[in-house]
Amino acid sequence: MNTAARALLPDVEGPTQALLALIEADRESQCTQILGEAAARADAVRAQSRSEARTRVRQAFEEQRRARDERVAAALAQLATRRRLHQQQHVAAWLRAAWLRLPLELQTRWTRPETRATWVATTLAAARQRLPAGGWHIKHAPDWPLAERDAFAAALDGPPATFEADPGITAGLKISRQGNVIDGTLAGLLADRAAIESRLLRWLEENS
Repeated sequence: MNTAARALLPDVEGPTQALLALIEADRESQCTQILGEAAARADAVRAQSRSEARTRVRQAFEEQRRARDERVAAALAQLATRRRLHQQQHVAAWLRAAWLRLPLELQTRWTRPETRATWVATTLAAARQRLPAGGWHIKHAPDWPLAERDAFAAALDGPPATFEADPGITAGLKISRQGNVIDGTLAGLLADRAAIESRLLRWLEENS
């Protein structure tokens, strides 16, 4: 194109450059916005990932803590059960030993004058509370001294009592009247094993 022809055409280079610059600026703005939004989304994703990771860690720790607490509670419960079982076995063994020893201890008390006197007095007091006065029939161990038996008879009210030495009684005495019986024999004192063991347990609790 000759010079004359170019002179007749409008000057488009300036506007074109300006338009290109505007387009470039808009492109850069859009790129910046897109990159900013992408970065924001990435930050949000990372933040959410960190939050979820922390949540999972807390949940894992909480599950581990609960599992540990459950194991500790189970171990303590098992230990408590073993202790109770051991204590029960110990008490049962103690009661068996006490029960085996009790007849001998009572027999020994009957052979000693001072403790035999207490035994007889206790049986007499129970008979006075529960039996009509006088006319008692008294079975007793053959080794009850005659002097003590006579003193016992002299202390009674009402019609005289009858005495019977019973070879089946190893210790103590049994007083009866009109079908009612106060059994102060060794066998009678040991008749209610459950009640005796209950009293022994109370004594053990009070003195342990």
